[in-house]
Amino acid sequence: MSPSEPGTQPGYSYSTGSDLGRTSKHNDGGDVTHTTSQTGRTLWKFHMRPDDDDDEDQDWWFASTAIPLLAATTGPLANMLSIAALVSKWRCDKPTGHDYDCIGFADPRWCIALNAASLICGFVGNFFLLLNFTRRVRYIIALPMTIVLWYIATAILIAIIAAMNIYVPPTRPAQTYSQGFWYAIIAAVLYLLSSMILMVNMLGYFLGHYPQHFTLTDHQRTLILQTMMFFLWLAGGAGVFARVCGWSYVDALYFCDVTILTVGFGDYSAPNDVGRGLVFPFSVGGIIMLGLMVGSINRFSSELSHDKVIKKHVEKQRVRTIDRSVTRSIDLPRSTVPGQRPKISAPSMPRKERTTIIDESRNREDEADNHGGHDHRGLRRLASARVARPTRRREPRIILLREERDRFNAMRDIQHHTRQFQKWYNLSISVTAFGLLWCVGAVVFWKAEASEQGLSYFQSLYFCYVSLLTIGYGDLSPKSNAGKPFFVVWSLVAVPTMTILITDMGETVIASFKRGTFRLADFTVLPKAGLWKSLLDKNPWLLFWVQKKLDERRAEKRIEQGFPLATVDDAAEQQPTLEALARGDFDEQSLARRLAIAIRHTANHLGEDPPRRYTYEQWVEYTRLIRFSSKSAEEVEGEEDSQGLIEWDWIGEDSPMMADETEAEWVLDRLCESLDRYMMKQAPKSTNPSPGGEASSSSSRKTRSSSMDRSVVGVSSRNVD
Repeated sequence: MSPSEPGTQPGYSYSTGSDLGRTSKHNDGGDVTHTTSQTGRTLWKFHMRPDDDDDEDQDWWFASTAIPLLAATTGPLANMLSIAALVSKWRCDKPTGHDYDCIGFADPRWCIALNAASLICGFVGNFFLLLNFTRRVRYIIALPMTIVLWYIATAILIAIIAAMNIYVPPTRPAQTYSQGFWYAIIAAVLYLLSSMILMVNMLGYFLGHYPQHFTLTDHQRTLILQTMMFFLWLAGGAGVFARVCGWSYVDALYFCDVTILTVGFGDYSAPNDVGRGLVFPFSVGGIIMLGLMVGSINRFSSELSHDKVIKKHVEKQRVRTIDRSVTRSIDLPRSTVPGQRPKISAPSMPRKERTTIIDESRNREDEADNHGGHDHRGLRRLASARVARPTRRREPRIILLREERDRFNAMRDIQHHTRQFQKWYNLSISVTAFGLLWCVGAVVFWKAEASEQGLSYFQSLYFCYVSLLTIGYGDLSPKSNAGKPFFVVWSLVAVPTMTILITDMGETVIASFKRGTFRLADFTVLPKAGLWKSLLDKNPWLLFWVQKKLDERRAEKRIEQGFPLATVDDAAEQQPTLEALARGDFDEQSLARRLAIAIRHTANHLGEDPPRRYTYEQWVEYTRLIRFSSKSAEEVEGEEDSQGLIEWDWIGEDSPMMADETEAEWVLDRLCESLDRYMMKQAPKSTNPSPGGEASSSSSRKTRSSSMDRSVVGVSSRNVD
C-alpha cells in the first residue's frame, strides 16, 4: 500500500508477513525501498516479531531475561508489603515517647478502602504476569495489563499517603506514623519500579529485539516459582505468629524475617509453647526455600556473566592470539622480542593465503576502530578459510604436529585465563554489591534510628555488618517504625548477596588459601606428599616400579572379583607420542580396535569433576579415529599429508574448545558416530535381484554415509558457540 492510497499517512509504512523489496512514497516524492527478511508486523519504526520467531538473533539480553526475573521478584514482595500496609493502622500514639511502644488508632474508611483497592490491583497484576510466564495469556495482552494495574496500585498508594499527610496527619510529638505507613511507601516504590522496567521489556519487543514471550530457561522459571513460594511462606507465617503470639502483623513479619535469615537479634521471641513449636517447621521450611532461591539466583547470575561477559573476553583473547601468529615455524625463535608476548604458529595453510587473510582481518579491525567499534568479520573469514582446508605444502608430519600443538597450547592458555577471569569477575561483582548494600544500608539506618537510638554512622556500619553475616549479637537492632520495614526489605536482599559472596570467595580466595596450606603442609607437618613427589621425580625407575606394582594389585583385584584380566590397552589409557602419531598406523582393523577402546575410555570420563581435558596427542588420535571410518586408509593418509592431522583451527570459531559441551561429550559423540559408520561399511551388501536394486541400494548408502560424514567430521554448528 503506498502513501497516496486512502487510509495511510505520508512517511509511514505498515507491512505484514515478510514483504521483500517494498517501495513507499514520502512527502518529497522520492522513492525509498525498504527490504526486510524478518517476519511479523512492522509499524513505522516498530517491528513486532511473532511468538514462535526464535530463529533470529535476540539481543537486549538484560531487557529480555533479567527484567522479567526482577519483576517476578519485586512483584510478590510488593504484594506482601501491601498486605502489611492494609492490616496495620497508619498512625499511633506514643505514650512513652518511643516508637516501639506506640499504640495505633483507627484510620479513615476511605484510607482502608483505597488501600484494599491498591492491594487488589497489585495481586491481579502479578497474576497476569504469572499467566504471561506460563503462556496462558498472550504477551501483548498480559504484559500491558500487568503494567497498567501496577501503575494504578502505585497511584492509589501515593494518593493515600499524600492525603493522609495533608488532611489527617499525626499530631507531633505525641503521635507518629506506624510501620504500616512506611510499608505502604516501600510498596509504592516497588510497584513503580516494576512497572517501569516492564515497559523497557515491552519496548524491546516493539523494536524487534526478541519475540513476544519471555526467553527464560527452566532454571529461571524455577527461580520465579521459588520466589513466589518464599514470599507466600513469609507472609503466611507472619499471619500465624501474629495470631498465636498476640503481636501485630508487622511485628510478626519482622520476627519471621529475622528467623528465616538466621539473624536472631533476640528482641522478639515466641512467648508461649505453641509459638515455640511452630518455629520448628516454619524455620526449616523457610531456610530450605531461601537456600533454593539463593542457589537459583547464583546460577542465573553465572549464566548471564558467561553469555554476555565471558564469551566476549574469550573472543578478545582469540583476536589477540591470532595477531601473534606467524607463518613459518622457523620464525618462532626470531619473533620473540623482550617485553612482548611470544609468537605462535599460524594455522596450517599456504603462507600467501594465510598472510592475506590475517592482513585483511587487521585492516577490518582498523576500520572498525576508526568507526568506534569492533568488527570480527576478518576473524570469521580466517575460521572459514581454515575449514576450507586448501592444499598445503608438503612437510614432514612431525613438523605439522608441532605447529598445530603450538596453537593448541595457545588455546589452552586462553581457557585457563578465561577460567581465572570468570572467577575473579564474579567475586568483584559480589564484593561491589556487598559494599553498596553495607554502606548505603548503614546510611538509612543512621537516619532512621537517629531519634530512637541516636546511632552514629560507625554504629550503623557495625549493625549492618553483624546483620549481613547473620551474627546477630542483639546489642543493636532496629527500633523505629521506619527502621523495621526497611530492615525487612534490606535483609531479604543483603543476606542472599552475602551468601553468594561467600560462594564466590570459595572458588578464589579460599581456594588459594587452601592450596597454600597444602603446600606448606607438604614440607612441614605433613611432609609425606612433598617428599614422595620429589623422590619420584628424581628416580624415574622407582616411579615405574610403583606403577607396575599398582597394576599387578589392580589385576589381582579384578581376578578376585570374577572379572577376566584386562589387556594392556584395556587396563590403562595409552598416551600417544608425537613421534608415534607422525609415523601413523593406518591398518583398518587396528584403528577399529582402538576406536572401541577410545569409546570406553571417553565414556568413563563423562562423570569426572572437573571435566576431563585431553592433551594434544589424544586429540590427534581421536581425530584419526573419527576420520578413518568415512574414508579408506589410503585416503586418510593422503589427507593427513596434504591437509594436516586436525580438521579445525584450534583458535578459530570452529574449535572444539569453543563448544558448550565438555570435551569428553564432544569426543564421545563423534566416536560413536564413527563406529556406526564403520559398522555400516562392514555390513554385507544387500542382494536385490532387480536390475536397479543394487545400484539404488548403493546410492542410498552413499547418500546416508555422506550426510552422516558431514555431520560428524569437524565441529557441527549446533555445538559451536
